[in-house]
Amino acid sequence: MLNVILLGLTSLLADFSSEMVFPILPFFIQSLGGAGVAIGLAFGIGDAVAAVFKVISGRWADKTKKYRTFVFAGYAFSAVAKFLYPLSSSWRQILAVRPIERIGKGFRDAPRDAILSESLSHERRGRGFGIQRAMDSAGAILGSLAVLIFVFYFDLALSKIFLISAVIALFAVVPIIFVKVPEQLKIAKKAIGFEGLSSQLKKFILVASVFALANFSYAFMILKTQTLFGDLNFKKALSSTLLLYIFFSIFDTGFSTLAGSWSDKFGRRKVIISSYILLAVVFFGFGAISLWQPDRTWTFIFLFILFALYGLFRATVNISQKSFVCDLSGVEIRGTALGTFETFTGLAAIPAGLIAGLLWNVNQTLPFIYGLVLSLFAALLFSVIVSKKSA
Repeated sequence: MLNVILLGLTSLLADFSSEMVFPILPFFIQSLGGAGVAIGLAFGIGDAVAAVFKVISGRWADKTKKYRTFVFAGYAFSAVAKFLYPLSSSWRQILAVRPIERIGKGFRDAPRDAILSESLSHERRGRGFGIQRAMDSAGAILGSLAVLIFVFYFDLALSKIFLISAVIALFAVVPIIFVKVPEQLKIAKKAIGFEGLSSQLKKFILVASVFALANFSYAFMILKTQTLFGDLNFKKALSSTLLLYIFFSIFDTGFSTLAGSWSDKFGRRKVIISSYILLAVVFFGFGAISLWQPDRTWTFIFLFILFALYGLFRATVNISQKSFVCDLSGVEIRGTALGTFETFTGLAAIPAGLIAGLLWNVNQTLPFIYGLVLSLFAALLFSVIVSKKSA
């Protein structure tokens, strides 16, 4: 359990830093002249670059058994790279900076999750991921609150907020020093490579990749929220959007540990399919509000419900999918399996972001219709090709 707490604390501090950047980055890109495609590419390419390095780090960690070293280096690299954000003066520079910063995430995630997967028993694996996810999301709440205070009360420039974020990220590496790699990972036989991945795991990675095409960056939800508050000035619109973003983070945090227990108790399969359908419901809501156009009070209430549901979705899908990958893989290739899963789903972020961005430029409702249809298709595909026995 100590590993879970330490890695959770690292995630808390890292996400505190990252969530000071994420909710304002779409506005920053817009302020520098970038449009929907630029935003989609910035987030999509960043996630895809991280994804490529996940399979490399996962495979390498399995071979060398130096899981903690990869985790430490990944968090440290991201922290240093964040100092490039306040130096950017054009949206094209952001397109370069974000992928660089996400390299660190690519190096750390698979080895970190491999450590987490063996830090608790199989029966409590979902709960372990849930606790780490809850602490990660708690950091998101702190980061979002900090941004809201800096923007609304102190009227700080976005570049200064980026700088503060980078300083906080440096503290995230400290808890990793005290993490101990579980003996199961140390003594596991030599990794047997990608051919060791089970057929059921390969099928699930296919399904999850299809779903990832639907699960485009929630930067577009943030942008949509801002446009719905278009009659307010920039400061008030940004503050209202950040407030809803905080609600989303609270629900993500509040349900993370519970979602992990759900996956342990009711089975990964049921929770995964439910989470796919839940995202479809959220997309339906964002599409509907675009056509409905209620007054400001009802808009805020409706958006509050949607962001709450999205927080529940984020909590359930991340925990259940990672736990499912661990269930379907042997300990000797745990890093490889997690890295492969993260790589394929992460690479889907590029076309997902690009498609969403192109659709956004045509009509702001179209990305959500696209996501709705593909989410439901992924849920159907999962129920058809992934065996019930594996869940």
